[in-house]
Amino acid sequence: MYSEDMSTPERLIESTRELLWERGYTGTSPKAILERADAGQGSMYHHFKGKPDLALAAIRRTAEEMRATAAGVLDGPGTPYERIEAYLRRERDVLRGCPVGRLTMDPDVIASPELRAPVDETLDWLRGRIAGIVEEGKAQGQFAPGLDAGEIAAAVVATVQGGYVLARASGSPAVFDAGVRGLLSLLAPRTS
Repeated sequence: MYSEDMSTPERLIESTRELLWERGYTGTSPKAILERADAGQGSMYHHFKGKPDLALAAIRRTAEEMRATAAGVLDGPGTPYERIEAYLRRERDVLRGCPVGRLTMDPDVIASPELRAPVDETLDWLRGRIAGIVEEGKAQGQFAPGLDAGEIAAAVVATVQGGYVLARASGSPAVFDAGVRGLLSLLAPRTS
C-alpha cells in the first residue's frame, strides 16, 4: 500500500490521516492504524507518545495539504472571480467529504484544544485568503464595493463544507455542484 521507501513514522501518519477521514477519531483504533501502516505493535509508541500525538501529527499534515491545495488554486492566474471560481470548481472527491471539515464533526477532536487547533487555523486561513481575494476584486471594480469580504469568504467556505454534507446525504455530487453554481451566479462580476 505504501512505498517501501516510506519510513515507519510516515506510514503511521499517512494511515492515521486516512483512517481519521474514513472513521473519525474514536473509530480510529491503534490496531487499525498499525494494520494499515503495516507496522509492528510497538512502533506507534516508539515514534509517538500515543494515539493523540499521532493524530495531531496526522491532522497537521492534512491541514497543511489542504492549505497547499487551496493556495495553488487561489494564488493562481486569473481575475479574483476566476480564482474563486477555480477554487469552488476544483476537482474534489465530493462524496468522501473534506478531510479537515469532517474533523469539525468529530466530538473528540472538537473537545481537544490541541487536535482542534490545526482545524481552526486552516479554516481561518482559508476564509482570510478568500476575503483578501474579494478585496482585490472590489478594488478592481469586479465586485460591488459594499460587499463584506469576510462574509463572502464565510459563504464560500460554507458552500463547500455544506455542499460536502448535502452530497454525502444524497449520495450524489449534484447538490454540491448546484450550490457552487448558485454561489457563483451571486458573485458574478458586475457589468458596467
